[in-house]
Amino acid sequence: MKRETRRYVGDLAYFSSIGLSVALAIFIGLFVGVYLDRRFETSPWLTLIFLAIGIVAGFRNIGLAIKKSRKL
Repeated sequence: MKRETRRYVGDLAYFSSIGLSVALAIFIGLFVGVYLDRRFETSPWLTLIFLAIGIVAGFRNIGLAIKKSRKL
């Protein structure tokens, strides 16, 4: 493959993984919150806190991807 083609394929793979990383961050936060709520009987507070942390982490992943794309 040409160098440009290889670079485009690499960029495509990186940017297509952004959606997966955002979804994983949110679901991990949600599952940790649900687990801790069940363990400590604090429903729904820890679920909401960890869901918010997961959403923030997901947006951080998007921000890092935008920063990387600007460097290219």
